[in-house]
Amino acid sequence: GVLIECEPAIKSIIMHLDSQTKDIIIEDIDDTRLVVKENMVEIIKAKLEERLKETYRPEEPLADSD
Repeated sequence: GVLIECEPAIKSIIMHLDSQTKDIIIEDIDDTRLVVKENMVEIIKAKLEERLKETYRPEEPLADSD
């Protein structure tokens, strides 16, 4: 397995993905860490990227501050 350490909100998304398939998480360690199947890491990354794109829609591009 692979240890993932992340924000609780990201862990919540991973937990939700696992609840649909029961094929991702090996062990839930604490609020910010869990162990997942090694072959699922790339799938998790892709699903997280999709989910975050859905929720993050900036009205204006971020500008460099001077």
